[in-house]
Amino acid sequence: MLKKTWLSQLKIKLFSYTSYASKGLLRKQCISFFTLLSLFSFSVNAQAALPKEQYSTQTLATQLQSPWSMVELPNGTWLITERDGHVVIVKNNAQSRVKLNLTGLYVAGQGGLLDIVLSPDYNDSKEVIFTYAQGDASANRLVVAKATFNGTDFSKPHVIYKVATDKNTPQHYAGRALVLPDNTLLISTGDGFDFREQAQVITSQLGKILRINLDGTIPTDNPFINHKNLNAHAVYSLGHRNPQGLVYDYDTQQIVSNEHGPAGGDELNYLTAGTNYGWPVITYGKDYSQARISPFTEYKGMQKPSVNWTPSIAPSGMAYYGSKHAAFPSLQQHVLITTLVDKKLYSVNLANGEFTQSHVFPEAAGRLRDVFITDKGNVAVLTDGKEAKLMLMTAN
Repeated sequence: MLKKTWLSQLKIKLFSYTSYASKGLLRKQCISFFTLLSLFSFSVNAQAALPKEQYSTQTLATQLQSPWSMVELPNGTWLITERDGHVVIVKNNAQSRVKLNLTGLYVAGQGGLLDIVLSPDYNDSKEVIFTYAQGDASANRLVVAKATFNGTDFSKPHVIYKVATDKNTPQHYAGRALVLPDNTLLISTGDGFDFREQAQVITSQLGKILRINLDGTIPTDNPFINHKNLNAHAVYSLGHRNPQGLVYDYDTQQIVSNEHGPAGGDELNYLTAGTNYGWPVITYGKDYSQARISPFTEYKGMQKPSVNWTPSIAPSGMAYYGSKHAAFPSLQQHVLITTLVDKKLYSVNLANGEFTQSHVFPEAAGRLRDVFITDKGNVAVLTDGKEAKLMLMTAN
């Protein structure tokens, strides 16, 4: 995906952003050239309008090597995953790096150690959940593993779940994990890049959101639990390409995801059990060669995205800033989304039904990999690539 110029990015915000309200009504911004000129200063100001609160920025960690995700522990320690299998521990203004003993870790392309989340009973169990790519070039898959953390090191992670469908590509693992209030675990899986049709095959676990119990077993109320093929039992939703953002909006009790489209067609979706989100049958994106992937942007029985980003912004991590977070009241009921192509942090308002977007915390610039909301409501942003860093925006 090509980097867009600043003017092109402005056009994205004014011309190509399309949202679909929950009732499916299309709202599209169509502004004439003269209106664009008259609203130019307004649009720039609107991008800087949030957050309304004053804040300070600090760097918590530096020299990170291809980090992917992070989490803050109750005692203020930060754990940051790096794709080569290391976890960086940030404690008392010092950082150390430990290597996880991950069975069959596959580091290639977009693969490696990916997400990290805490078990709901972390305070007692000290249990941490990881996702990572396992296997080799001929057969690899996403897996879910658990380990305990003693404050300085981790036990050997044990795999609790393996995606049942192997692939021979090192791309599109997705790999995001989300613990739901019922103590089940959602896992996003990608389509493997070369296997997009598998996203529509219920017996394939590529291009899906999976739902499992915290011990790796399958919940008995999953939507396809009665399917004759066991691979379908873990499937929560289908028709996904490469979803890397997954959050729970506790204010409305809804699950929200974002996912990478191809060239265009990045999406924000509200996830419900058993729903088909269309990839690759419906999409607003084109292939990287600009060839048409599908003639359809809607199709019976398939859910259109709530937000479509064309051209692509490349949404990566996502965090929900809910009503329980008080540091930045102006961001309440927004999702914060890091981007790899636009190289900005965006907020999307989930409360107004119009999915209004703003560029927030401009200090976070460059390829941005993940975002995390602390218990105090401050905002941490993880940059991408070699020599990456972890930043924290704290309300004054």
